Amino acid sequence: MFADKQTFIKEFLETLANIRSKTLDEASPLDLYNTLGTMVRNHLSKNWISTNKQYQMSGQKQVYYFSMEFLMGRLLHSNMLNLTIENVVKEGFEELGINLATIFEEEHDAGLGNGGLGRLAACFLDSIASLQLPGHGCGIRYKYGLFEQKVIDGYQVELPDYWLKEDYVWEVRRSDRSVTVCFGGHVESEEINGKLAFQHKNYEAVLAVPYDVPVVGFENKTVNTLRLWSAEPSINEHEIQTSDRENYYKFLNYKRSIESISEFLYPDDSHYEGKKLRLKQQYFLVSAGLQSIINSLRRKSKHSLLDLPDKVVFHINDTHPVLIIPELMRILMDEEGLSWDEAWDITTKTCAYTNHTTLVEALEKWPINLFRELLPRIYMIVEEINERFCRQLWERYPGEFDRISNLAIIAHDQVRMAHLAIVGSFSVNGVAKLHTEILKHREMNNFFTVYPEKFNNKTNGITHRRWLMNANPKLAEHITESIGQRWLKQPRDLIGILKYANDASFQEKVSQVKLENKIHLAKYIKDKTGIVIDEHSIFDVQVKRLHAYKRQLLNVFHIMELYNLLRENPNIDMVPRTFIFGAKAAPSYFFAKKIIKLINTVANVVNNDPNIKGKLKVVFLENYSVSMAEKIIPAADVSEQISTASKEASGTGNMKFMMNGALTIGTLDGANVEIHDMVGKDNIYIFGLTSDQVLNYYSHGGYVARDIYNSDIRLRTVLDQLLDGFFGEEKVEFKDIYYQILSNNDEYFVLKDFDSYVEEHQKVDLTYRDQKEWLKKSIINIAHSGKFSSDRTISEYATEIWGIRPYKIE
Repeated sequence: MFADKQTFIKEFLETLANIRSKTLDEASPLDLYNTLGTMVRNHLSKNWISTNKQYQMSGQKQVYYFSMEFLMGRLLHSNMLNLTIENVVKEGFEELGINLATIFEEEHDAGLGNGGLGRLAACFLDSIASLQLPGHGCGIRYKYGLFEQKVIDGYQVELPDYWLKEDYVWEVRRSDRSVTVCFGGHVESEEINGKLAFQHKNYEAVLAVPYDVPVVGFENKTVNTLRLWSAEPSINEHEIQTSDRENYYKFLNYKRSIESISEFLYPDDSHYEGKKLRLKQQYFLVSAGLQSIINSLRRKSKHSLLDLPDKVVFHINDTHPVLIIPELMRILMDEEGLSWDEAWDITTKTCAYTNHTTLVEALEKWPINLFRELLPRIYMIVEEINERFCRQLWERYPGEFDRISNLAIIAHDQVRMAHLAIVGSFSVNGVAKLHTEILKHREMNNFFTVYPEKFNNKTNGITHRRWLMNANPKLAEHITESIGQRWLKQPRDLIGILKYANDASFQEKVSQVKLENKIHLAKYIKDKTGIVIDEHSIFDVQVKRLHAYKRQLLNVFHIMELYNLLRENPNIDMVPRTFIFGAKAAPSYFFAKKIIKLINTVANVVNNDPNIKGKLKVVFLENYSVSMAEKIIPAADVSEQISTASKEASGTGNMKFMMNGALTIGTLDGANVEIHDMVGKDNIYIFGLTSDQVLNYYSHGGYVARDIYNSDIRLRTVLDQLLDGFFGEEKVEFKDIYYQILSNNDEYFVLKDFDSYVEEHQKVDLTYRDQKEWLKKSIINIAHSGKFSSDRTISEYATEIWGIRPYKIE
């Protein structure tokens, strides 16, 4: 159907009539999107079926990547790119008088994630398929996304993100592959043939129904699968005697309770019911996923699962899916009849774990009472794992009660999920060199001492197909014209443009592409916000989750200082600057939401002050998403990666901006360290405390925020403006920010790093005036960005952790 333009047009019009019952004149843009999406999915279905069949026939070892988030973004454009059918469709649409770009805009971002964790998982799936590796994703089909963010009077307001209000063209419901997940009840044991057997009774049964989404490889026939699980009642209305009103309403309550498991991402866990729902979600994901995979293996082979480690790897993306470990033990012992030692040997050779944080509060812990009540059999297994582990520790460290208590999986009335992940996995990896070193030598040093062979590093990466080829096609085209097409499949070959860093003609084309992207973004901002920005100003961008350690506050304080300078002297010599923010704060994260209010308050004052002559603009774009990032990142001049050193595990936004030619201003944190090492100190703007200095302050003290407040007139002015009504708000509006900095001693060193941050921004201003020098630095960054392709990351996972090989689908 995509053989040539005329064949496509004929098929498109016929499909439109068949599935939408409309002619072209009657069709809405949404009709056109659904028609094209259906055609693309049908086109790839043959390879999808073939991929699964050939994996099964060949007996290839496969990886299953379990994650609570898969932030896929829009799939129509990327699938067409990977299938190499975009040009035919574009030509056909042009003849029909349809703008393909407007059809892409009809697709709603799938609400399957929040931020970097989910976007990384999506990049990994893309690379796995594009490298022709046998691997699949396993997640939850959330009915609602995290939330739709609205900004009203400067405040974040959360609305439901019902992304499934229209049919999701990419998913296929597989009700024949449904499984049952059990909660609550109790466990009974009895001896059968000399072996202890366990039966789970009086449990609440939940039907897990899979929806499969194709994951298309680039210019190959591989189509892997993202399987998303939906929670549904195990009984339906027809099994209820509707004449019995009491039973019927009990059923409705039951149905509502069950469906809430897959209703939305990250329930508020500040209360008991929220914690319970989160734990339910996590077990629902791993139990459904594991049962499905084991059932598939059983269908293929009548043999036992003793050789499971040769067939599959279960990868645990952060602590959320850690219950894979005890759930696999349950299946192997209770259903397959294996002994504890046999099951443990298989489990610890099959599970691998990625840690994504150094933040203690992000390492999940569950109250024992909740865990035991909700998952009685799983708790018994975790308890036994803990007992055996502590016994080993006692033999190694006799009498060292504190050490053993610190390492235990169950301690202080809590089940520690990160501890369970480390003990039950054969590999534990960090996601940037610095992050892994911090894990090994500080945060998880006790475990590293016990299991040094398990720890390794796999620096994160991004898929260059979406973040350069798809998001910035003119830059990609320019690169191809200069160095050929090999970089499309071997992104490290981007280094080939290094020889053009000083080439005037090459620089001019890069500059022109950047300006076109900035014009496009400026129009988008005007349409969305009404704010008119200067496309020739420096586009200074910070888009990421709103969290105190990511220090959007440091950015805002700098903007306030610039505004204070311009108020004193509107004629000050500075390159006009546009600061662009995009971020969601967790609904219960009061401090982060207050920072959003501050950004919008500062924006309102700055943008409406005619005296500063348009030299400074501030934009907060609501409801930041993958599709919005694809508009923002190609237009950015400056990439703000300013987390407190030691706090950001890796970051992937830094890589996306770098790949699109933005220059980084950042701390030596996460993958910034490796970007700095690649591009050299002259092509990145580094400031602030190092991770060692930050950790030393945390350990030994010595930092007094109020001393800096008293000695730096700039910061004293900025902080006082939070309380004196300068921005026209109630004087108490920003008191929490003020007291968080001064009374709580500035936990994330905003004041400490302010001076060096301002100095680096002054260097940015000076360099930008010399466009030849700026473009040279930009090209050097693009050239080195291939190292941060997720293809490189996944190749390392495949060979060094998973033990899987490419398999060519014929």
